Amino acid sequence: MTDRRGLWFGLGLGGCVGLMFLTGGLAGNGGGFRADDKPSIDKVRSTWRAQDGETAEEIFAKVSTVAHFVPRGWEAGRKTDTGEPVVFSWAKHRSDKTKDEHTVTWEVAPDGTMKLVAPYTKPMELGWQAFALSLVSDEVANDEKRANRRFLHDPANFNFVTTAQGKLGDLLRRGRCTIGEPVGVHYSPQIDGQQSAEGGLWRVELSVGCNIPGLGDGVIIFEKREDQDWEPQSFFAKFIATSAPGSWFELADPKEQEAFEPTRKTMPK
Repeated sequence: MTDRRGLWFGLGLGGCVGLMFLTGGLAGNGGGFRADDKPSIDKVRSTWRAQDGETAEEIFAKVSTVAHFVPRGWEAGRKTDTGEPVVFSWAKHRSDKTKDEHTVTWEVAPDGTMKLVAPYTKPMELGWQAFALSLVSDEVANDEKRANRRFLHDPANFNFVTTAQGKLGDLLRRGRCTIGEPVGVHYSPQIDGQQSAEGGLWRVELSVGCNIPGLGDGVIIFEKREDQDWEPQSFFAKFIATSAPGSWFELADPKEQEAFEPTRKTMPK
């Protein structure tokens, strides 16, 4: 996760400009912005959208209700030949100092296009639930007190993953499946270990237990490349993506049962 010190050092953005704080809404901090800074912030706030149409501020507001996410405010960095950074700062706790803040950074190119910089923020592009899942799972992995495990275990929060049979969360609920841990929602800028000019991929991984004879426990893994559909990667995910819940493991043909059994036994627990 990108902290504030690492961001400014890595981007060479000394001499930060005005900051806007969230107190019910965004307002100037009294010191104001340079005349050429505020338009870039306004552009991100008004123009950037997740794949489901949510704005950044809508995502931040929703994430703050389920994760350790305290919004701090916006600021703009110095322009370079490649663009201008626009930064949103947040903290895990209200008592955190500025040096402990984390950041979400967009680079606004001269042609007006904008992109998220840090891989940890890329789940935002899938919507607020994907971003919240990535943050909460990170909290659990780091033994954060009062991490919202209930959020991780709610199938509805995985409906941003879509399959030919429907939304993943709906399928799990209809299939009487419960979600265990760990849960992972990640973005990698590399594909098969190589940097991709077309962008990286998102990966969703979760363990499930289904109250259906023959199914039991397994691991669901889906991946999505930029501008492409979700693709199942694990056996469990492929089965869910190709079989309607009402037909799960209703294998009337004994030969089908026999063919499936060795694969079921090798599914990860």
